[in-house]
Amino acid sequence: MMSPSGSRHGDIANSLAFHLTLHARATGQGKIKAAETGFILERNPDTVRAPDVAFVRASRVHLDTREGFFPGPPDLAVEVLSPGDGAGKVLEKVQQWLDAGCESVWVADPHRCTITVHRKDGPVRVWRAGETLVDESLLPGFALPVSEVFAD
Repeated sequence: MMSPSGSRHGDIANSLAFHLTLHARATGQGKIKAAETGFILERNPDTVRAPDVAFVRASRVHLDTREGFFPGPPDLAVEVLSPGDGAGKVLEKVQQWLDAGCESVWVADPHRCTITVHRKDGPVRVWRAGETLVDESLLPGFALPVSEVFAD
């Protein structure tokens, strides 16, 4: 059980979901999931995680039964930090996403106005205000000014 997120958390998650949805619909690259959609990461015992925003490639969208949890990890999991999130817990969650098969995990930090991109096959990259976030191998053509994500 987790307590509900705060207003700023919701604004940032909504901004990311909005921009990702526009891109996914325009390009047909996949589908965006929001509202803490559950993804099954392991079976027996079942482990289900729910990112703030997720992206599933078009080639995997057919796996969605539309009922219950998505059977497997998203290709992208987006986590927005809450004030009480400890660094160790966040890194543990990121690693769990990557180990389950996520290609990329984005961690949005409202306090620092940064988005840290963790990839299963590459170095960690921190995107700051004044820079434009891209994740070309996962989302070709997607570009989002980081400042827009954190704008009030």
